Amino acid sequence: MEDEKLEVNEEKCKCGCEKENCHCDDNCECGCEKGNCECHDEKKTKKDHKDRKVEKLKKEIIELKEQSLRDKAELVNYRKRKDEEVARMLKYANEDLVKELLPTIDNLERALKLEEDNENEDVSKFLDGVKLIYCGAVATLEKYGVKAIDGANKLFNPTYHQAVMTEVREGIEPGMVLEVLQKGYLLKDKVIRPAMVKVSA
Repeated sequence: MEDEKLEVNEEKCKCGCEKENCHCDDNCECGCEKGNCECHDEKKTKKDHKDRKVEKLKKEIIELKEQSLRDKAELVNYRKRKDEEVARMLKYANEDLVKELLPTIDNLERALKLEEDNENEDVSKFLDGVKLIYCGAVATLEKYGVKAIDGANKLFNPTYHQAVMTEVREGIEPGMVLEVLQKGYLLKDKVIRPAMVKVSA
């Protein structure tokens, strides 16, 4: 019996104490007091590590959500810019073609000015044909949003007018358009060619 007792005394508890002097608490896995238990410290360390990991993951989730919202906002802005650019390109798609046609319109107008001083019947008939061509061309341009800039007897506006000559005239205040030397044109709301004008000084 004494040998058995000695054997029990020499047996160690999981917490490292001798069983006969150990004040173990059944609530701890090793059976010792939680306050002095090494396994409790280890569990606490693991719990703290787990909590830190959970907190880190929560922060990462928040950051990813914010990044996702920023990406969505950038995508919306990109689509908006792209739509505006496409709309602008479509709106002024005919600009180059119209610019190429304007010198022809100018030449037709110069030809029609001959009608004022012409008395020849054959030439007059020819000019009637030119007038029909001119009117048809102008109507087609107007159909696609092209219109002449109204300049005569207007206040000079550098947005719409290009002053190439000045002249002093009595009774007319400075800065007025006296004469349009070459018509200017708008494509919808865009100036594609300013009017060349003579301005009062």
